[in-house]
Amino acid sequence: MTDLASPPRPTTTQPPAHVAAPAPRVTRRALWLAVGATLALVLAAGISVSLGTLRLDPVAAVRAVVSPDDSQVATVVWAIRLPRIVVAMLVGAALAGVGVVMQAVFRNPLADPGVTGVSAGAAVGAVAGITAGLAGSLQWGVPIAAFTGALVVALLLQAVLHTNRGASTYTLILVGVSINAFAGALISILVANAHDDALARGAVFWLAGDLELRTWNHAAIAVIPIALGLGLLLTRTRALDALLLGDDVTSTSGYNVHRTRLALLLIASLVTGAAVAVSGVISFVGLVVPHAVRLVIGAKHAQLLPISIVGGALFLVLADTAARAASVTMVIQTGAVAALIGAPVFLALLLSRRHT
Repeated sequence: MTDLASPPRPTTTQPPAHVAAPAPRVTRRALWLAVGATLALVLAAGISVSLGTLRLDPVAAVRAVVSPDDSQVATVVWAIRLPRIVVAMLVGAALAGVGVVMQAVFRNPLADPGVTGVSAGAAVGAVAGITAGLAGSLQWGVPIAAFTGALVVALLLQAVLHTNRGASTYTLILVGVSINAFAGALISILVANAHDDALARGAVFWLAGDLELRTWNHAAIAVIPIALGLGLLLTRTRALDALLLGDDVTSTSGYNVHRTRLALLLIASLVTGAAVAVSGVISFVGLVVPHAVRLVIGAKHAQLLPISIVGGALFLVLADTAARAASVTMVIQTGAVAALIGAPVFLALLLSRRHT
């Protein structure tokens, strides 16, 4: 006999897999990290405008940013310092954001534009454009060439991933090593056969990754593709969560795996090409920043991607500020500072993950 006093058993129904889950809540830790990174970025930019070959009073430099006039301080700040800082923010945000996306797309924590060869592909395209004289004859020539090179490598990686489903994810890293070596050979050939020594020297200096002599024109070239690309990536955080869990989860979540991965790689190539075109090849931003942020807040891309974008901008502004501060006594490029900081930090992160 049924006990009428006992409550009925609740029935649980699972929603269809293709129905989107509710938007994840932002954790308090993620919120504090986002606020702290944003404030640190503003502070770093404020300090950066006063440092360089010509040291400026920090208060006077900040005042020149807020209310520019015809003084020498305002001229230095607006014509030299601010464009370089803006370009550093754009490039750092782009590389960190693309690093997060590639680590999800390839399900490999070591994936980033530099390791996978996407930056090398962009470098081949950009060097080809520089040695062909496109930098002087066509404003968008070098960015278009860099984007084309990045896209070719990204599509090649997609083809490898599609045809080797059972292969280890570290196969991707070996493919990236091969692409980097092949791209290095192509770059050497392009530089050696440049028809003008000035173009060859410009390409070699650009390859080291530096923000010296960046102007508002460089910022204008980079801002549209980077802002548009990162904006599109920020709308696809759920797809990134699904890809990180595997192709089966992605399919049952209502996404076409091939199309989703291809669209993300296309956007990542656009952003990488724009960044590399104005800064050269700068390493470790896409590796160190996402790893550091992921250790603090986890792998939810709705939080990881935007905070990594801000963190990447902060990282490169600090690296460029250190390069300019050291320029009084030595010549050091932004890419070198990023590598000097990023390599040991990344090694420490890897060791800490292994021990934990």
